[in-house]
Order: sequence, then structure tokens, then C-alpha cells
Amino acid sequence: MPWTASSDGLRLAVRLTPRGGRDAIDGVDILSDGKAVLKVRVRAAPSEGEANAALIALIARELGVSRAAVTLATGATSRVKLLAIAGDASALAARLEAACGPR
Repeated sequence: MPWTASSDGLRLAVRLTPRGGRDAIDGVDILSDGKAVLKVRVRAAPSEGEANAALIALIARELGVSRAAVTLATGATSRVKLLAIAGDASALAARLEAACGPR
């Protein structure tokens, strides 16, 4: 799974596709190095942090947490990012599994 529990919530590995036509979670993917990531697409362009802001808004909405609970830990200018999500790790993981399920 692309997420791991941490002391204050979850860490979530994401592969972001900006200008993806819609804001959506496309499921889990395995990168060439074997790392699991959550595939996410957003309509926003990758300029001036717009795509990162759209990613945070989408993840917060899907998990039912505030935008302030979702922070970009690493990868501000990379396609592969690590998000820190504050909250109850088991509840957040259950919501992520539901979001990754069949659509």
C-alpha cells in the first residue's frame, strides 16, 4: 500500500498527473523501483503550486479532513510526492482503501 501509519496520522506516497482532465484518484500503481504510489490526476496546471493545492484539496475532500490536516512533506516540484495527513491512522487508511476501490 502507498500509505504508512505515523505517530500523528498517515504518510501517503502519490504520483500526481497535472492537467489530467479531471480531479480523481485512479488507484494504486507500482513504480519501476517497486514503490507503491496512489495515482492521482488534477485539472490544475503544475505552475505556481496550483497542482499541489488541487492535490491537497482532493485528498482532504476524499478523506473527510480539513485542508490544513494535509501537508506536502516532500516532492513539491516532483511528480512523486509524500503527503502527511494528520488524524486517526486506522480511520484514514480505511477511507483511502474505500477511495481506491472500484469507481
